[in-house]
Amino acid sequence: MTLRGDIGGALLAGFVSAALLLGAWGFQYFGYAPCEMCIWQRWPHGMAIWLGLGGGLLLATGALPRKTATLIATLAILALGLSGAIGVFHAGVEWKLWPGPPACTGFGYVPGQEDVSGFQIVRCDEAQWRLFGISLAGYNALFSLGFAYLAWTMSKRAKAA
Repeated sequence: MTLRGDIGGALLAGFVSAALLLGAWGFQYFGYAPCEMCIWQRWPHGMAIWLGLGGGLLLATGALPRKTATLIATLAILALGLSGAIGVFHAGVEWKLWPGPPACTGFGYVPGQEDVSGFQIVRCDEAQWRLFGISLAGYNALFSLGFAYLAWTMSKRAKAA
């Protein structure tokens, strides 16, 4: 069975989002708690997984009409790209290029909580982990935007063919 480019683009967006989300959960499992902006990046990945993998597989098996392939692929790719865009914003906040949301870039005061000794506050403006100077948000931005572009070109080739 050969896949049309738009179905392949949807599946690629879904697989990449699944891999990135599993990676984020892996870091969380090993003690790197996500901040608020990290969670923001996960929501579009979830949408890309549902649309890309779920919709792409339904399209590939013929359970959905072929006319919807382009729409599903476009939405999955846009969701992947949106996570990357949020990653760019988050990385910029970590590098202090622009201010982030006050809820997770302040000093960590929680109103009504006098004793916060057992309360973990994860700031959005401090990267917990870096490799080659790039944080998790930066890697999410690079991979999400790069693969969104690749999936988009796959889908566009399907229209040209």
